Amino acid sequence: MSKKLGKYFHQRFGIAAPRMTVRTHVAWYWRWLGMLVFLSLSLALAAWMYDVGRRFAGFDQNELQNEFARLRESMAQLESEAASLRAIVNASESRLKIEQTAQAQLAGQVKALEDENNRLKEDLAFFENLVPSERRGEKVSIHRFKVARDVLPGEYRYRLLVLQGGKLDREFHGSLQLVVELQQEGKDATIVIPETNESGSGKAFKLNFKYFRRVEGTFRVPAGARVRTIQARILENGSSEARASQNVNLS
Repeated sequence: MSKKLGKYFHQRFGIAAPRMTVRTHVAWYWRWLGMLVFLSLSLALAAWMYDVGRRFAGFDQNELQNEFARLRESMAQLESEAASLRAIVNASESRLKIEQTAQAQLAGQVKALEDENNRLKEDLAFFENLVPSERRGEKVSIHRFKVARDVLPGEYRYRLLVLQGGKLDREFHGSLQLVVELQQEGKDATIVIPETNESGSGKAFKLNFKYFRRVEGTFRVPAGARVRTIQARILENGSSEARASQNVNLS
């Protein structure tokens, strides 16, 4: 019994006894804290190595940001200059339109003055070539009666010169009357302008002059009607008979 007990103690605590490891106990939160510190250091080291690699390759983020800032500043300056140029162009276009409108108005005025000048020249040439003996037997006469289509459909423009001959001791008081022969819907028709039953329509056709009177104006016919002949008549106040007449054929 004593031998067995001594052998047990010899095996348990002697040289042949198994080795025992002594470990220090560390709390779990300290282990997690150490892991976090290690991961942070690893990430910082990786970022540093990445930045060093980029710089070594010639890429600098700060420099790139500065370049972006310079580009944005240049773009803003260019946009400002473009806005100023657009404003100048718009102002120039407005001035150009105003000048073009003014030129068109001036051209229209010049054209009207030229037409008026040509009519005056025609009147002057007519009077210079007029022989007094031709007027002695005529009290009133019509000269240069012309009719042409105007801009609007069914509208016509007329022009004539009324001359008083004989002894020019008094003014002529009368009116102009137009007799229009036309064809409408295959039927012949006659229109008298102005109509005698219209009280105010004949004011533009009144004639009061002593030597001569140039008359021009417009008249209208029904749409689709084809005008064939227009007769101009000069009526003296108090008489229903024409003192002078002249025809224009448009057919």
